[in-house]
Amino acid sequence: MNKKPKRKHLVLKIVLLILLLLVLAAGCVVFYFYRQFHEAVGQINYRELETEKLVINENVKEDESLHGFINIALFGLDTREGDLEQANSDAIIVASINNDSKAVKLVSVYRDTYLYIGGDMYRKANAAYANGGPEWAVSMLNSNLDLDITEFISVDFDALVDLIDVLGGIELTIDEDECVHLNNYCVETSEVTGKDYEELPGAGTYLMNGVQAVAYTRIRFTAGNDFKRTERQRVVIEKIVEKAKNMSLGELESMCHNIFPEILTSFSEGELIELGSSILSYSITETTGFPFSHRTSPSGDNEIAVTLEENVKELHKYLFDEESYEPSETVQTHSQYIINETGYGEDTAASTENFTTQE
Repeated sequence: MNKKPKRKHLVLKIVLLILLLLVLAAGCVVFYFYRQFHEAVGQINYRELETEKLVINENVKEDESLHGFINIALFGLDTREGDLEQANSDAIIVASINNDSKAVKLVSVYRDTYLYIGGDMYRKANAAYANGGPEWAVSMLNSNLDLDITEFISVDFDALVDLIDVLGGIELTIDEDECVHLNNYCVETSEVTGKDYEELPGAGTYLMNGVQAVAYTRIRFTAGNDFKRTERQRVVIEKIVEKAKNMSLGELESMCHNIFPEILTSFSEGELIELGSSILSYSITETTGFPFSHRTSPSGDNEIAVTLEENVKELHKYLFDEESYEPSETVQTHSQYIINETGYGEDTAASTENFTTQE
């Protein structure tokens, strides 16, 4: 009469033991990958921004509409020596993360945009990093656009090529004109990074390796010029994020070990681990270029915001849903200086070529 209850207890104990072993095994796997990721994060070139050199316009600190967002500056540096401290930042992107919805918007600031870069100088936006490093580059974005950025990530050709190769390549579609320029840019990109590539035969959709994909981001001698080039850069970022989301823990760990030593960032180890733990919940929903309304200078050297003040209003509407934003006195001062220097005011005919994308 007592055999069945004993048998049931025995089966129950065995089941509980199996469940316990599974939980312990899962815990060991999680601990292993956490430790591996922790070690990989430790290889990053950490560079804390000097707060006394960082500019954030006074009224921006009190702007409650920005409190629900994390704004990060992403810089792609045109350096051949691997110096991530000071070089022209030919790719300048503001990544704005909505803390509630996890929606991410990317805004490329055209490298030739005529802005205040620091040191009482108005120059191309990409010159800020070359003249004053990350502090000037981040301050340039904050001062001209009324933003509150305190974190940045910088990479060069090597990091981007290696990242795309670790991902197994990304799929991109090109037309005939793009193919010609892509093959041309592959030559130098390959020489700089020491990585191989195959010349593409013509228009089509290809699984591109790191050299090919980076060459794609450098194309600007087609219809759309630099405006189209910045869109290509954002497309590549979207493709990278899309592919990384489908990687296994082992693949992600391998990627981190390969790429982190080639990154310069102000994010601390703890902040990166926290950011990485929730990255799969983020989604890039919209991308565009800044300024929204612009005109090329007669020399072709600079891109002028028409006007900076009006473009900043549009930017805050785009990023933070501020329908009636009033730019700070600092932005108004920069805007008036640019008008005086270039002669391009509110009544100037301007282009709105920006290549905005929306999910």
